[in-house]
Amino acid sequence: MTESQIFQILLYSWFGMSAGVFILLFFLTAPYGRHTRKGWGPSLPSTWGWVLMELPAVAVPLTCYFLSDRMNNPVLWCFLGMWLFHYTHRTFVYPFRMRMQGKRMFLAIMLSGAVTNVGINYLNARWLFTLGPEYTTAWFTDIRFILGVALFALGFFINFQSDEILRNLRKPGETGYKIPKGGAYRWVSSPNYFGEILEWLGFALATWSLPALAFALWTMSNLSPRARSNHQWYQDTFPEYPKERKALIPFVW
Repeated sequence: MTESQIFQILLYSWFGMSAGVFILLFFLTAPYGRHTRKGWGPSLPSTWGWVLMELPAVAVPLTCYFLSDRMNNPVLWCFLGMWLFHYTHRTFVYPFRMRMQGKRMFLAIMLSGAVTNVGINYLNARWLFTLGPEYTTAWFTDIRFILGVALFALGFFINFQSDEILRNLRKPGETGYKIPKGGAYRWVSSPNYFGEILEWLGFALATWSLPALAFALWTMSNLSPRARSNHQWYQDTFPEYPKERKALIPFVW
């Protein structure tokens, strides 16, 4: 079996897994963050668990890029830059800026996230740098590229701003949870998830590729049920929680 055949099987399996995960997570909330609970085995400090979980999202694309024969393609420089812009921050900056001191991540969660990152990063990077059609510089003026990059930038801004609002809720040494306010929290309970979904929808539009669409759907399948769980948790925990807020999509849901 050739790599292209294996690639196709993995790609279309990912669409199926997205549907399965979407349904499963409406019945089973992943045990991390505010939803942590006992019974999931050994754990490690959340900061380092997060770094190890996200590290493949930096290592795999760079490896695929340096093994390719398209290293001089400026369109691919842009796509690689977008991907690493998000994941370098998510891997090496975010875990150390968020107040995770004293919190722990289950080893099972870290490993499942790392394995998932290896798979989805392989699909996207291998397609862009080797298996998919090569982009020409004319792609820079394509409306799909322009709108996709703009959507990606908007999503990153919403995601980053929302994380900063969460980070600043607690003063150094404080624990517990508070109601976040400002930014896109005026409209939804999980704007950080909303922003991340916009990012990868933008990336899928900009690359116009099935692997990027698979990743965008995978992101939505994982984050939509969790946004619903977060929204319910806020409503149950804080009687004064704003009733006009939606779970994930402003004014809709």
